[in-house]
Amino acid sequence: MTLLTNPLKSVCIAGMILTSGVAMAETAEEKGLRIAEEAKASDLGWTDMQAQMNMILRNKQGQESVREIRMKSLEVDDDGDKSLSVFDKPRDVKGTAFLSFSHPVGADDQWLYLPALKRVKRIASRNKSGPFMGSEFAYEDLSSFEVEKYTYKYLRDEACEGGTCFVVEQYPVDKNSGYTRRVVWLDQAEYRPWKIDFYDRKDSELKTLTYHEYKEYEGKHWRPDLMKMVNHQTGKSTDLTYGSYQFKTGLTDKDFNKNTLKRAR
Repeated sequence: MTLLTNPLKSVCIAGMILTSGVAMAETAEEKGLRIAEEAKASDLGWTDMQAQMNMILRNKQGQESVREIRMKSLEVDDDGDKSLSVFDKPRDVKGTAFLSFSHPVGADDQWLYLPALKRVKRIASRNKSGPFMGSEFAYEDLSSFEVEKYTYKYLRDEACEGGTCFVVEQYPVDKNSGYTRRVVWLDQAEYRPWKIDFYDRKDSELKTLTYHEYKEYEGKHWRPDLMKMVNHQTGKSTDLTYGSYQFKTGLTDKDFNKNTLKRAR
């Protein structure tokens, strides 16, 4: 059987394919959102985690002070994660405890227990942009990443320490955020963040966070051994070093209760 080609019909079909392709093409906003959703999905299922952390504060002159912290985190279905950080050293901050309940929509719930005052202080939404315990991390930086907290715009692909990265702009939904936007580098293989540039309310570059020395746990979950936050406006920096990661240790909601924050040990 001979197949006859109708030139007019071929042109019409080609036009339909081209038009369909344009209609199906992602916008920069849609691609940015999809990347965020895939990044979140890639790390689901860790259940709970415990780790040891050192916080190294460094002033403009390079002088350092070190704080030792124990961390616990709990993955929550249909909500943001819960986390508890307890300071063990030095003596002047020993017993300080920070509890955070992240939420995809609406303000996070955060509390700080100060042993010197023997009281639990709730962190107000308008204060989330303030520094956490004198570090270059703001309270809002300590929340779990939730897709709904931002709107997105894909910018480009770019070489990075993790290979080839998606570069995506993220715009905080929360009007109390201290940032107008964040620019995030995520590797295309595992969706691990490698760098985040933070821009203040005047849209000036404020800080850069970089991630180093990733290790894989449970055959799926990647965690860095080192995070470095540099404040470009003050010259100060804070390093977070991690060790002794443990997953699925049996933590429950009872381990993250603000009523027992004073007794966190």
